[in-house]
Amino acid sequence: MERQNLSDLVAFLAVAEERSFTKAAAKLGTSQSSLSHTVRRLEARLGVRLLARSTRSVSPTAAGEELIATLKPALQDIDAKIGAIGEQREKPAGLVRITTSRDAAQTVLLPALVGLMAEYPDIHVELDLDATLVDIVADRFDAGVRLGEQLANEMIAVRISPDLRQALVGSPEYFKRNGIPQTPQDLTAHRCINLRLPTRGGLYAWEFSRGGRDVNVRVEGPMVVNDSIVALDAAVRGIGLAFLMEEMAAPAIADGRLVRVLEDWCEPFAGYHLYYPSRRQPSLAFSLVVDALRHQG
Repeated sequence: MERQNLSDLVAFLAVAEERSFTKAAAKLGTSQSSLSHTVRRLEARLGVRLLARSTRSVSPTAAGEELIATLKPALQDIDAKIGAIGEQREKPAGLVRITTSRDAAQTVLLPALVGLMAEYPDIHVELDLDATLVDIVADRFDAGVRLGEQLANEMIAVRISPDLRQALVGSPEYFKRNGIPQTPQDLTAHRCINLRLPTRGGLYAWEFSRGGRDVNVRVEGPMVVNDSIVALDAAVRGIGLAFLMEEMAAPAIADGRLVRVLEDWCEPFAGYHLYYPSRRQPSLAFSLVVDALRHQG
């Protein structure tokens, strides 16, 4: 059906229900003469008179009544379906898949998403904990979460955390036995818990910075892990020094299980970002997730 035909039918139905061209024109926001022309055009196209007109009233003919009986429920059904679509927009739903590191999931995503998921129970979020830099397009993720300097090309990046800091920590017992390092270079003489990078398989060189001076130190020690939570536990047990995200180490520092050193060499760096393809057409559910995660600082 052509769009004009549907408009003509809506105009006819309005006149038939109001029994007046004047009232129907006001209802539709058009002029009486334009509405009269529309109905005459519809009658000419169908080849039958739909409305009986007099100087005082307008009423449907038999053909008009027959058309109304078919047309009215059909238009009501269309209105109902449009209303249902609008309701879906008011109650967004769908699955949003995000690949992220464990630390980002625990410290950023979960706190930010708890309120959203309570407000919109039909939005579901899948968090795939993977420290590697996966191809989110090939692996069919909606978005990824990584540190700012690790963002892929041709991606839209949304900052979701403040700047972050690392913390160099060890147990009180460890420092009693081995002393406290005064500079990053002193770490070469200490027992350190190495972290194996999941992206390349190599050992992470501990990165320090102070006053614009960057120092990378390749440390050695009795243990290598590929998970920061395990490194934290090993440091608490006195096995060696660990270089961790500040927020991860904070509880153990606060209760005295760990002691922080070289804090002035741990300057802030770019925090976590949510990234997704610039060509993506976001769903309402995805847009709400992005808004919930967006850092407001």
